[in-house]
Amino acid sequence: MKKPLIMDCDPGRDDAIALMMLGKDENYELLGITTVAGNHTVSHTFNNAQRLSAWLGIEAPVFRGCERPLLRAPVIAPEIHGDTGLDGFDEQCMPKHQETEHAVNWLVKTLLAATEPVTLLVTGPMTNIAMALRLAPTVLSHIDRIVLMGGSMTLGNVTPAAEFNMYADPEAAKIVFTSGADLYMAGLDVTLKALCDAETITRMSAHKNPAAKLFHDLMIPYCEAENRAYGMPKAPVHDPVAVAILQQPDLITFREMNVTIDTSTQEGYGRTYCDYYNTTGLKPNCHVAVNLNTEGFWNLIEHQIQKYN
Repeated sequence: MKKPLIMDCDPGRDDAIALMMLGKDENYELLGITTVAGNHTVSHTFNNAQRLSAWLGIEAPVFRGCERPLLRAPVIAPEIHGDTGLDGFDEQCMPKHQETEHAVNWLVKTLLAATEPVTLLVTGPMTNIAMALRLAPTVLSHIDRIVLMGGSMTLGNVTPAAEFNMYADPEAAKIVFTSGADLYMAGLDVTLKALCDAETITRMSAHKNPAAKLFHDLMIPYCEAENRAYGMPKAPVHDPVAVAILQQPDLITFREMNVTIDTSTQEGYGRTYCDYYNTTGLKPNCHVAVNLNTEGFWNLIEHQIQKYN
């Protein structure tokens, strides 16, 4: 029997690959996809998630969520993901039906009605999840675990201290990290090891199916954008690492830590403080990914692409 799963995302080129990996998963039933402002405005991320679902034949409904963070001004990343958030993917296919219910309302309704705990996969800012926890705190008892891409034990990628998803809505992340939920965090420490280059694109594109085309069309401009922004000859595909936690957890090494979110200081705003050595004596609240089997990771992505033949 498949386990119920909800994906909360902000597509985004790497979110697209993460969604593709889930599209034909044998172990998880994708109940729905909720979208949030992050890599681009929520208008674009909602539209992008619908286009991706239609292209990949994913039948899960897509819901539009929060259009701005809880407190701070919106942050988007068109320099990485393009003017639409999915520049490079030109297919304009759309699902036959467009959902109108707000993502947070749907999350609360679906979680409260669940007959077994639901896994949440979160690959963007955590605004929708925080809002659901505040609107109906009892949803927590219906969540199996929250697997997220975000944060860093060390350096940031949008400020010296902060990773993008955490910086985009630190207050929402703080609500989630203090909620008591079972958290699994794939931060920059591991996602920066999931590097895509021309050889990777050639390898994945060889399968000549909708998933392979998606990978090809998105990863070429994504690699170029990462090189412009960070001077990286290879581009890290962040969000698929969170999916790997679900699909092949033995690829990732974890360490339990207490993780707090900086919402107070200008320099550290959005930083995840990961207590690696338990210097605070505080109880761990998160399974933090500390290493990734990169060969196995790319084998997993290729395996998922092949399912679309």
